[in-house]
Amino acid sequence: MLFDSHTHLNNEDMSESYLQQLYKEIESSDVKYVCDIGFDLGSSLKAVEHAKALPWCYAVVGVHPHDAKTLDEDVLLMIKSLAKKDKVQAIGEIGLDYHYNLSEPDVQRYWFRRQIQLANELKMPIVIHSREADQECMDILKEEGAFSDERCSWFPKRKGPDGQMVKDARVLLHCFSGSREMAEQYVKLGATISIAGPVTYKNNKKTPEVVKAIPIEFLLVETDAPYLTPEPFRGKKNKSPLVEYTARHVAALKEMEYDDVARQTCENAKVFYGIE
Repeated sequence: MLFDSHTHLNNEDMSESYLQQLYKEIESSDVKYVCDIGFDLGSSLKAVEHAKALPWCYAVVGVHPHDAKTLDEDVLLMIKSLAKKDKVQAIGEIGLDYHYNLSEPDVQRYWFRRQIQLANELKMPIVIHSREADQECMDILKEEGAFSDERCSWFPKRKGPDGQMVKDARVLLHCFSGSREMAEQYVKLGATISIAGPVTYKNNKKTPEVVKAIPIEFLLVETDAPYLTPEPFRGKKNKSPLVEYTARHVAALKEMEYDDVARQTCENAKVFYGIE
């Protein structure tokens, strides 16, 4: 049983005929759950619609740093309204992206803070996008109380590697690309780390070290489909069933059985997103 913790069924390039075929592929695969992740108002609305129509699909709503320039207080109110709909499990994906700077850095920072504040107001999990902004992203999360004792008190503790219960801030670092040291800091703060297809790439040295260092209890797997397709399918459009290849690579790195990684990361994702 697998949980694709981050995908984009709401991607604007997905035709209705492609989606119908994709749904069949997901339903005949080992993927039992997916989260459709919003990146702007329109995609967040689509995610909510998909969650309503598909029993195995859940939604996350928010505005990506690329699209921060589209945000204003009225749009934020609409995101807040969507966040209250059935099967909407988190605010995201939100954060900072200084690789392309499609929105001005100051604009990204402002709306990142406002959306963390919204997640805190609604007592909801947060899904983070961070690219070339690792330390600043962590600093803003800390400053806005994303790891505060108060926030951690809203969520049940989670089981650590030795069986003891530890704090859970319900903050997810999606497609984590930072260092092992930063991943360890995040986990101590109560965050969860999600691993995507790039862990399978031969030139990726950092993410395998993260996977080896972070206990399986704090890891999720994802596709970020239609992007970041894992080997051996790199160069083709990604899709949820291919999350299996990321999970198998995680299992090899951790010297675990694949079935155990699939089961544990699925359970971790259900806990993170608050799915019974």
